[in-house]
Amino acid sequence: MSDYPKPPYPAQKQPMPGSTRVMNPRPDHGEESYRGSGRLVGRKAIITGGDSGIGRAVAIAYAREGADLVIAYLDEDEDAAEVKALVEREGRKAVLMAGDIRNPEHCRSIVRRAVEELGGLDILVNNAAHQATFSDIGDISDEEWQRTFETNIHAMFYLTKAAVAHMKPGSAIINTASVNSDMPNPILLAYATTKGAIQNFTGGLAQMLAEKGIRANAVAPGPIWTPLIPSTMPEHTVKNFGQQVPLKRAGQPAELATAYVMLADPLSSYTSGTTVAVTGGKPFI
Repeated sequence: MSDYPKPPYPAQKQPMPGSTRVMNPRPDHGEESYRGSGRLVGRKAIITGGDSGIGRAVAIAYAREGADLVIAYLDEDEDAAEVKALVEREGRKAVLMAGDIRNPEHCRSIVRRAVEELGGLDILVNNAAHQATFSDIGDISDEEWQRTFETNIHAMFYLTKAAVAHMKPGSAIINTASVNSDMPNPILLAYATTKGAIQNFTGGLAQMLAEKGIRANAVAPGPIWTPLIPSTMPEHTVKNFGQQVPLKRAGQPAELATAYVMLADPLSSYTSGTTVAVTGGKPFI
């Protein structure tokens, strides 16, 4: 779409991890625009961070493509309830699981719940993430560094390890990386470092799982308008967010959903070990 809002955006600041309902402009997750075509009929998926942002857009798209879902999130119950209603409106099953994925046992419980309530597991979308901005390395506490790695990369390992034990040939793992994987923003030092690790993890995982017939890929978003932005970035950055890319605006979560659908689609059976960049025209090398 060419009529998505462009910066400058209204001044706004939220406490972490942010909420969709108070964002201005409100993000588009494909609520009105995404049209399914049966590409994931009968598939069973876990989406972490599925309450808002990219995860919400993926949940809507997967439901409209015919998948049943477990939506894992931290504690944003109202946002998660909205997603559940959207999924169920499509006649698909939505199981909500609140909790902290830094806990390895919680990660394993997410997978167990999917297998028990959905009857199996075909797709794992590792999307949840933590970020915070710092202008000086001295301002990054040990606890902040550890929290970023525990949320963004350690949890991905716990979830993937548990999921693979239940996945059959033809299953897919999709990890949310970032343009920061290759082009790190210095004020996002901890976050960018984990995103580089995610891209490396994905490439190695794809090779490791090839004999099992399980594919692993990543999506590398550019600047996307999600609650993470007004809740973690300085107000002047939020105001001009996305202006640096050729399309001169932030991307909307709905604009990434098709990449996640393509990578989950069984017809993409030769696509593994790759990163799909969704960057608003900025080259990703």
